[in-house]
Amino acid sequence: MDKKLVGPAFKDVAAKYKGDAGALDKLATKVKAGGKGAWGEIPMPPNNVTPEEAKKLTTWILAQK
Repeated sequence: MDKKLVGPAFKDVAAKYKGDAGALDKLATKVKAGGKGAWGEIPMPPNNVTPEEAKKLTTWILAQK
């Protein structure tokens, strides 16, 4: 949770998006669809989750300190 393995640590994600009003929706979309380039060269694969599950996960990630 607080150390980078392949992607960023959840705490780093929370710190980067702190105060960003659109972060929840933006990151929930990335969790569901995947993406690359935001945190380096290794892409994040898409995840087989519902939009609601992606928002719950993203809410938890953004709450990390």
